[in-house]
Amino acid sequence: MLYTALSTLFSHWRRHPGQLAALIAGLALATALWSGVQAINTEARASYAEAAATLGQDRLARLVTEDGRPLPLETYLALRRAGYLVSPVISGELRSTEARLRLLGIDPLTAPPEASAPALQDDSLDLAAFFTAPGLLLISPETASGPLPPGLPPQVTRGGIPPGAAITDISTAARLLGQDDPSYLLVAPTQPAGLPPLDQASNLRLQPPDSATDISRLTDSFHLNLTAFGLLSFAVGLFIVHAAIGLAFEQRRATLRTLRALGLPLRTTLVALSVELALLALFSGLLGLVLGYAIAAALMPGVAGTLRGLYGAEIPGTLGFDPVWALAALGMTLAGAGFAGAQALRRTAAMPILAPANPRAWAMASARAMRRQAGAALALLALGLGLALWGGSLLAGFATLAALLLGAALILPATLGLILRLASHRARGALAEWLFADTRQQLPGLSLALMALLLALAANIGVSTMVGSFRGTFTGWLDQRLAPELYVTTATPEESLRLRAFLDGQVTAILPITSIDQPLAGRPGEIFGQADHATFRENWPLLQALPDTWDRLAAGTGVLINEQLARFADLGLGDDLALAPGLTLPIVGVYSDYGNPAAQAILGLNRFADTFPDVPQTRFALRIAPENAPALATALREDFGLPTEAVVNQAQIKRFSLQVFEQTFRITDALNILTLGVAGFALLTSLLTLAGMRLPQLAPVWALGLTRARLARFEILRSLILAALTFVLALPVGLCLAWVLLAIVNVEAFGWRLPMSLFPGDWLRLFCLALLAATLAAALPAWRLSRTAPATLLKVFAHER
Repeated sequence: MLYTALSTLFSHWRRHPGQLAALIAGLALATALWSGVQAINTEARASYAEAAATLGQDRLARLVTEDGRPLPLETYLALRRAGYLVSPVISGELRSTEARLRLLGIDPLTAPPEASAPALQDDSLDLAAFFTAPGLLLISPETASGPLPPGLPPQVTRGGIPPGAAITDISTAARLLGQDDPSYLLVAPTQPAGLPPLDQASNLRLQPPDSATDISRLTDSFHLNLTAFGLLSFAVGLFIVHAAIGLAFEQRRATLRTLRALGLPLRTTLVALSVELALLALFSGLLGLVLGYAIAAALMPGVAGTLRGLYGAEIPGTLGFDPVWALAALGMTLAGAGFAGAQALRRTAAMPILAPANPRAWAMASARAMRRQAGAALALLALGLGLALWGGSLLAGFATLAALLLGAALILPATLGLILRLASHRARGALAEWLFADTRQQLPGLSLALMALLLALAANIGVSTMVGSFRGTFTGWLDQRLAPELYVTTATPEESLRLRAFLDGQVTAILPITSIDQPLAGRPGEIFGQADHATFRENWPLLQALPDTWDRLAAGTGVLINEQLARFADLGLGDDLALAPGLTLPIVGVYSDYGNPAAQAILGLNRFADTFPDVPQTRFALRIAPENAPALATALREDFGLPTEAVVNQAQIKRFSLQVFEQTFRITDALNILTLGVAGFALLTSLLTLAGMRLPQLAPVWALGLTRARLARFEILRSLILAALTFVLALPVGLCLAWVLLAIVNVEAFGWRLPMSLFPGDWLRLFCLALLAATLAAALPAWRLSRTAPATLLKVFAHER
């Protein structure tokens, strides 16, 4: 009996292949976008885990200094002599203008087995070359194929090493980084019996192993953003599925009544419908996985560039297959299909066995149901407002977005109905009045597709406004921060002295740039020393400042901090900030620092030199007439002998920074386009499915003298009216979305807030795209209507409707 019921149900899809295609396409597209995002996130997090496992970071404790600086070599030697099983590590980063490499120097003879140090018994490893100058670097094949800083020793490729990192002997790392003292000590899990606890044997701090790396925590916001876009796209796809399933139910109402009248039990009917839906969902899900993998593989290089440029996270630019995200995506597909089909199953269970067999337009919602939906929408919008005002977290920011978008989508049908009712009352002429009244009558059948279009348009408006605001602010900020014309790096302090003599009389100012990695307010940070010069007084982008900020900074009695540190530690003007042992200064200014997720502080150059006397001055900003900068750059390379990468023109830095910026938002742009395409497809499928059911409404108008061609034009006009009204309603929703992204999500995720700018030109472009999508969606149904045989229209009057 179940097989017979399934055969009967599947016969509907054979008679209506367009609906079957819409259902499969909706689920496949929803699955593709969701699974693609999950594949990207899984690949990135696997890279973070691999980086955390390097040298047993996720399994071994460390001994570190309280201020995060390298620990004295004598302390390590004293611990080893006392019998403690500790191993030194020197870590740092080598940088050039085009590449950077994270260097880990280890002592394989003392490293614990859990550190996964390179196997010295491996016959393929040249031990003599590894331990002696110039040394060997063990790197991953992907790192070896990319750009590397100059002056590196020979490289050997090995698996299990994270991208952008290299492992070498500690003596090689010391030479390359110019650092003799260990950065930290690895602690073996088991120590000899009878020794005092390590935290009592020295003044070092024992840092327990941490499975969550700083990079993984830092990038959580980015991956949450991708997940949110994936969910939005998945929801838009489910609108298509819901529409196809609901319309199929209405068209099969007579079939279901007949099956029930012939003796098919209700339970068997529901099981048959559920099995049918599960089989379709499984097929669509598998198709969506293939599409999702292709989408993720295409976007993965861009994601890798974004994470590398914005967060400094190194992940592969290629994509592997993980059954976990594939099975999770299939589970989401089945759950989404079940959610979309739940209403049809409920209505089937509640349908009387002798229910009328006449099909009726799907989703002709009652006034009571429409009021309930509008009430739920208002409740969601109120919830979103409350979360925006009092949420105070990244999760609350995304919950605000969800409440805003869902509430706006739910209230859309009622709002469109009200607008069309007012337009119908004010219409001049019977034809115009009929057009608006007919559009309002068809609104319930198109409501889900229009909701999908509203979400896609709002997301496009919101994200484009955010990106445009960021672009304008970021470009102006670069002009302020990168005021000097040239940036120069020397190899040694002695070379710095020769450089000053060489530049004497050729530049208007030589401004040293010194910095040191230093914890600030309990998080990793960096302190800069800044000269007192008009370049900084006139151009530095201060958000908050005291009247005598620059004078106090030059005198060494105050400190500037970036916006990220101010927000993270809840600091403001006048608050004290501990910068180093024995040095605490009041905050005299807060500056914008877009694109940098780390904490940062600026001291006057003299105060910096007094506090950190061991930090050499090897980087300089040069002020010179812009037209003379290229010639001086050439002279520094050819006459003075600096390497090419040691002389950087201001324009190069700006160009690189803007490339990183554009790369950062390329992913969201791609997802926006895909979401808008899915929404347009939803509108097309709804119009195609409703086309045959609209003949009873169109036949009387045709009989009154309206030609089929004119009716087809009215169909396109009706679609354009709905698309235009939806865009008008999506505009304020999109602007609210942009405000939430800039004022809440961006602040919680990155620590800075951007001013919001408006871009009417982008709105006009998107409005034209929406009208184009509506025209294309209505073109095929309108063409079919214009080709409908008069006999088909006459049959409407021959049958009871």
